Order: sequence, then structure tokens, then C-alpha cells
Amino acid sequence: MDALPEILDAAITIPGETRSRVALSATAVELLQKMWALHGPLMFHQSGGCCDGSSPMCYPAGEFITAEADILLGLFQLPGCGPLEFWMSREQFNYWSHTHLTVDVVVGRGSGFSVEAPEGKRFLIRSRLVEGFEPTLITRPVSFPSSKV
Repeated sequence: MDALPEILDAAITIPGETRSRVALSATAVELLQKMWALHGPLMFHQSGGCCDGSSPMCYPAGEFITAEADILLGLFQLPGCGPLEFWMSREQFNYWSHTHLTVDVVVGRGSGFSVEAPEGKRFLIRSRLVEGFEPTLITRPVSFPSSKV
């Protein structure tokens, strides 16, 4: 079996952008592959609200309903599994638009809503400022082709 890359970048989904805004650490990929085997296709949603503060929440695909208040920040091809969407609330994106996000894993129990909670691990975001990512204010819905998971 081939070794996982240290970082897996998402495909670009925001029109006009040239660089990925979100990535998965190798540890996150491994946990997601395990969760995929248990729950089937998955998705992430990053909000800035309740539940685990700003922790990314992982759900079975389609279980969290996205709407005009959300943007598709990236689309991963999870090795050995399939497509995994990473959504973010538009309000949160307006704060974080100048950063690159990496989903990582730490030991500890996170929110009971995210699929990894029973594993004694939780997903978290590691962010870094990126030159060239200008703060962007998205005030209207961005249209994306619907993906079939």
C-alpha cells in the first residue's frame, strides 16, 4: 500500500481562485478512511458557532443540510473512498478568507455530533495566513455544481 501524502489538498471550488484553501493531514485522512468504512460517504461543515466552537464537524454525507448561508470551500478525493466535501458558513469564511486551513486530529473527545467522537479523537483546524489570499467578503450565494456522493 502506498504511503499517504503528508498533506492532501482539496480541489479548488471557489470560482476565480487558483490555490486550494483547505487540506487534510495524513492523520486526518487515516481517521476519515476508518469513519468512511463505518458510516459511508462523509462531509465536513465548519461553522463558528456552538457545539465545539470552531471545530470542523464531520457528518455522513447529506446529513447536515447546507444552504445559501454556506460555501463549498474544497472537495477532497479521499484515497480508497471517494469525494468528501468541506463546507463552511459564509459568515465564518468572511473571517477566515485570508487563511489556509488544515484539518488535523488530536486525542480527546470532541462534540457528540461529529462522527469521530466515539473514537476518543477529534478533528481540529490548524490555520496559517497565506500571502495572496485577500480577505474576501461573500455576501451572496456562490453556485456550485451539485456533486453526487
